[in-house]
Amino acid sequence: MIDKIRYGGDYNPEQWPEPVWDDDHRLFDRARIDTLTVGVFSWSLTQPGEDIYDFTILDRILDRAAAENRRVCLATGTAALPPWLARRHPEVNRTDFEGRRHRYGQRHNFCPSSPAYRRLSTAMAARLAERYADHPALLAWHINNEYSGACYCELCAEAFRDWLLDRHGTLDALNDAWCTTFWSHRYTDWAEIEPPSALTEHWRGPDHTAFQGLTLDYHRFTTDALLGCFLAEKEAIRRHDAVTPVTTNFMGMFRPLDYHRWASHLDFASWDSYPPLDAPPTWPALAHDLMRGLKDGAPFWLMEQTPSTMACRDVNPLRRPGELRLATFQAIAHGADAALYFQMRASRGACEKYHGAVIGHAGRDDTRVFREVAELGRELELLGETTLGARTPARTALLFDWDSWWALEMSDGPSRLVKYQDVVHAYYRAAREAGADVDVVPVTADLTPYDVVLAPVLHMVKDDLVTRLEAVTARGGTVLATFLSGRVDVHDRAFLTDVPGPLAPLMGVRVDEWDARQPEFAQTVRFGELACEARLVFELVQLRGATPIGTYGTDFYAGTPAVTRNKTGRGEAWYVATALDRPGVDWVVRRILARHGLLGPYADRPEVETATRVAPDGTRLLFVLNHDSEAVQLTATASSIDLLTGKRVEEHDPFTLDPVGVAILRLN
Repeated sequence: MIDKIRYGGDYNPEQWPEPVWDDDHRLFDRARIDTLTVGVFSWSLTQPGEDIYDFTILDRILDRAAAENRRVCLATGTAALPPWLARRHPEVNRTDFEGRRHRYGQRHNFCPSSPAYRRLSTAMAARLAERYADHPALLAWHINNEYSGACYCELCAEAFRDWLLDRHGTLDALNDAWCTTFWSHRYTDWAEIEPPSALTEHWRGPDHTAFQGLTLDYHRFTTDALLGCFLAEKEAIRRHDAVTPVTTNFMGMFRPLDYHRWASHLDFASWDSYPPLDAPPTWPALAHDLMRGLKDGAPFWLMEQTPSTMACRDVNPLRRPGELRLATFQAIAHGADAALYFQMRASRGACEKYHGAVIGHAGRDDTRVFREVAELGRELELLGETTLGARTPARTALLFDWDSWWALEMSDGPSRLVKYQDVVHAYYRAAREAGADVDVVPVTADLTPYDVVLAPVLHMVKDDLVTRLEAVTARGGTVLATFLSGRVDVHDRAFLTDVPGPLAPLMGVRVDEWDARQPEFAQTVRFGELACEARLVFELVQLRGATPIGTYGTDFYAGTPAVTRNKTGRGEAWYVATALDRPGVDWVVRRILARHGLLGPYADRPEVETATRVAPDGTRLLFVLNHDSEAVQLTATASSIDLLTGKRVEEHDPFTLDPVGVAILRLN
């Protein structure tokens, strides 16, 4: 076992003649590649027929990795059906939202309720575990790949009805949860319930549904159905291998699946980082922190990132010099114990032949991309075990809730233009650019470690969350909630009380009305001398103990509160009743962080990202990342040594961070 950040990526040598493997491993040595993810899409190779298994090539791949002192994250290969399976068991092919039974093709193409899929995928996982559990190259198990996709076939309909019976217990309880007295929908037999699709309750796509409670439950069912597939394979592996860690690669802020429901079943979290083209650096940072929060702050693996460019989008820009290094160290700063790529060698054909790779089609080692990958490998080797197992000592938490995401974006009113990710990111970005370390946690998380809890668009309030938020303010902490929070219960039913529902007493406000406008309309919000803009939704707030901090500037509600603060216990509860622009969100969040002394040392430099990590031995590490294309001049806040250069920096000394540069400071 090596003591350093795991470095490597997806490797598919079965796509090339075996002599090419010699070149690959020679280049892997030059780039300090020590970890390979193999077998991700190998099902049709390792099982060419229902009763035929052939591990000849996989044997050679793992044996070669072991001979080269490399370790393998071995995938079960069950994310893409082999053609024979779809032909022999056609019910395994998915039925889509429009009710069309698909024929064979693509990937992620299986029905999660199919007995044939479950039987054959678990058999494959068991065969692999039986064969390779004691292989010297084996490092981890990688089940399936990027789980996704819903199915609406009759098998799923039956499984959904069973899931509903288990969840609700009786039809009376289900009818109450879904408000089925509306539109004469009261069910009298479980068999009457249909999956919510374009043929039943939906129009104009998956977010337009007549019965949000039904669709919400189908989202939950789909999450559990795919999780069931994962657990079946994991159980099959555990029959032969009780110790090797098991994971599957998530996709960050991926709306279709509630990863919090999966978290406890993974031995470690891992994910694939492909941020949107125009995303600021806080977007992948938010996803990193979300993935770290899945396992109570434990390190995760960056399972995939591109070393250069993608291929699946209409336009696929190239990473500029230094951007790969910056993105990789950002992942490590937020908790990654592995930095892996997709892909190690470029595919020769099909839809990913132009996807970026460490080694291109020509197999050269003198390309810019390969040189950057190799230099980064050298730096990770130099860094050694310093960051392994480190934790983030965050005192700020941001609540992230898939149920709220689903419920908000399929609600009819007040505005379909409000997007959960955008609002959550706005508050995360404000906190991170102000220099605060942030834990992104589920609504079930223990909140006692935190001085500040940010709960933007917490549309759904469940269980004992309000009691735990009240405990934060009682001991002197600060809680922030925003517009469209506290609107519905766990079944997406409106609370029969003042808005924002159970949050109203904590916030000290009452909302009777709300205004929604087109995105081009901007409402003024004034904080004393500072004037900001707000858009989309404007809640009309009545004070019930809170103090106005910002007020609306126009329309008949001009002068009424837009932002309030309620002193409660020894702490404060802030309520933001509208979608503030970036300066407005920054102003509010910085006021809250300043109250707790949580503004970072470079809060006036939004292009400079900092992240604090505490190693298992107590060593404090400060990552400083420059996301600007120009060098920045900074002042050291403590005596430290830059682990990447070996240079010592004394407190108050100036130091320069290169364009897209990184410093990892071991603080004395």
